[in-house]
Amino acid sequence: MPRRYAGTMISVPIRIVNLEEGRPTVNVGLLRLDRALASARAERLPLLKLIHGYGSTGSGGALRTEVWKVLNGLQRNGAISGFLPGEDFRRSHEAGWELIQRFKELRGDRDLGRNNRGITIVIL
Repeated sequence: MPRRYAGTMISVPIRIVNLEEGRPTVNVGLLRLDRALASARAERLPLLKLIHGYGSTGSGGALRTEVWKVLNGLQRNGAISGFLPGEDFRRSHEAGWELIQRFKELRGDRDLGRNNRGITIVIL
């Protein structure tokens, strides 16, 4: 996953964080989110890919909803640059296309263009 800095190629790691592993409560999922964001900031990672699921019935998902509320607040406060829902993570969506152009390593991501409502990409 190369990226140019002053003519040098370096790897830009993308951490994947599974917030829904073990089917936690929303509060536990949000604690995982908080820890993942703190760790990513400390490591100066540019991106996080969150797996939050879309609900066992496929009709919503409390964790997804609450994660987005937190991310909206963090974006308003300047703590993150932004986030992209999985359903917008495609070349035909303006924000998705801009993200792919900025981070070329995302071109090979298995969720690109799959309308995966169970993920969100966070831009730190």
